[in-house]
Amino acid sequence: MPHRQLISRRHLLAQLGAGFGTLGLASVIAGQEASAPSAAAAAPLAPRAPHFAPRAKRVIQLFMPGGPSQIDTFDYKPQVDACHGQRPKLVDRKSLRNTKGGLFKSPFAFKQHGQSGKWVSEIFPHVARCVDDICFIHSMHTDIPEHAGAILMMNLGHLQPNRPSLGSWLTYGLGTENQDLPGFVAMSPRAQPRGGLANWGSSFLPGAYAGCYVNIGEMHPDRVVRDLKNHYLPRSAQRRQADLLAELNQLDLARQERDQQLEASIEAMELAFRMQFAVPEAFDLNRETKATLDSYGDSDYAKGCLLARRLVERGVRMVQVSLSIDGYDIAWDTGHNDIAGGHRRLADACDRGIAALLHDLKQRGMLDDTLVIWGGEFGRAPTSEGQKGRDHDHYGFTTWLAGGGVKPGFSYGATDEFGLTAVENRVHVHDLHATILHLMGLDHTKLTYRYSGRDFRLTDVHGNVVHDILA
Repeated sequence: MPHRQLISRRHLLAQLGAGFGTLGLASVIAGQEASAPSAAAAAPLAPRAPHFAPRAKRVIQLFMPGGPSQIDTFDYKPQVDACHGQRPKLVDRKSLRNTKGGLFKSPFAFKQHGQSGKWVSEIFPHVARCVDDICFIHSMHTDIPEHAGAILMMNLGHLQPNRPSLGSWLTYGLGTENQDLPGFVAMSPRAQPRGGLANWGSSFLPGAYAGCYVNIGEMHPDRVVRDLKNHYLPRSAQRRQADLLAELNQLDLARQERDQQLEASIEAMELAFRMQFAVPEAFDLNRETKATLDSYGDSDYAKGCLLARRLVERGVRMVQVSLSIDGYDIAWDTGHNDIAGGHRRLADACDRGIAALLHDLKQRGMLDDTLVIWGGEFGRAPTSEGQKGRDHDHYGFTTWLAGGGVKPGFSYGATDEFGLTAVENRVHVHDLHATILHLMGLDHTKLTYRYSGRDFRLTDVHGNVVHDILA
């Protein structure tokens, strides 16, 4: 290699830094207050023991931003059809704020499926075949009927973008099983969910716990993570420079005795070096059989579902796959003006891939210890907005889980007879988060981080584990 291509330490740091945005390095070196345990600081992504025996080892979140309508997907309400166009008195009078028009029957037919007899809309024919592996929660509710805040609540447990994400809390608490890949990966077809990097960021947690974002639309394995490759030096030369840089930083660290920010930056640099060789292999779908590729289908979201399986199979702790179409960040919000066309198109984009993921995990013996979560930030009202759409509904909506220690073929909670408000066994987002952590072997009240003079946790001062859905 000619000497003119050698670069200085300062230049090396500048070039490496360009690729660390996805690793949250900026927050590491920004001087944020922190006080993580020394073991975690020394090797932040190393596997760590849970608080108790876990039922799940990894999480795949199939995120549906924009608010999919519960009564047009998985919460069958024949009374809405029977009372189409009417304004009957509702159980919870405050819900009348959502009634811009009368009740609006679903444009989709429902059928019962599986041994559980679960009613599912015709727009999810593939997922319908998996209902005996799914646990439906029909009594979800959240705090705000506005997309940005509700999306953050679902991903951060808070309405403002100043808290760590669910995936960051999981990697903070448990580390990851593959030291050559990030512990948390977030993906979407082209458009990021509203709120962007806050949805997978680490906030005040060390930067090593931030999620790495992947645009599924840029599916060339060598370019799937931006600024990852070093185009100036071969691997052997990079290894020597990385080792030298680490040695210099370790000397500095020894003089300072303990500097968490420097320790985290050393780890992030080493991970960035390892990622450039591990990422292309993990994201190369050509390594899959034709039968597997055909089972998932060729939509961008289906590719994300297959990548999620490949990543968790390689030890990544959590993968989020968000649905977007044509660059729209809250795709299911087409429900405002076109439930029939918009919801069918969105379901077509994800139904086959989701069902293939569940089947693939089960066939490989991974579903038992992989928790799969499906849902949006809220649902849709059973009343009409205009002639063809529905407004937001945060009073009651559906989320479902599969694998990872939840009861299969089970439905929990209920909305009222029109599907507007959760009235039986209500489950808040904080309760869902507490349950997810519990399934992963973590006590949500003990998974804390001291910052700015107080202890923070994903569920803040709220949340109860929903024990009734545990297998």
